[in-house]
Amino acid sequence: MKIVYKLTNAEAKLAELLWNIAPIASMELIKIAQQEFGWKKSTTFSVLKILIEKGIAQNEKSTVTMLCTREQFISGQSRSYVEDTFGGSLPKFITSFIGGKKLTSKQAEELRRLIDEHEGGSNG
Repeated sequence: MKIVYKLTNAEAKLAELLWNIAPIASMELIKIAQQEFGWKKSTTFSVLKILIEKGIAQNEKSTVTMLCTREQFISGQSRSYVEDTFGGSLPKFITSFIGGKKLTSKQAEELRRLIDEHEGGSNG
């Protein structure tokens, strides 16, 4: 299943909670979400259902687990943003991100190191 990288505030809150505590029994998740967010059982299950539909979590045998790590999700979210906003062009993204400002020597050196480290790939 392809992961959907766009989350509402409620989805992001529950995903962050789950990355910190999963795997967890679904009824225990209900209690924690009520304590942390003031959510009712129906709200928690509704938001969890969306995370499941987006390929981020699963609920099998009343145990909720995450299907990707926080780091994998953030990486995919970043790639998706560059693809959607800049046509997949990393140079266009970097130009926009820098926004006419000058890089420090340290920042430029780090970018060169990253380019050297990843040069030659065909993944963009």
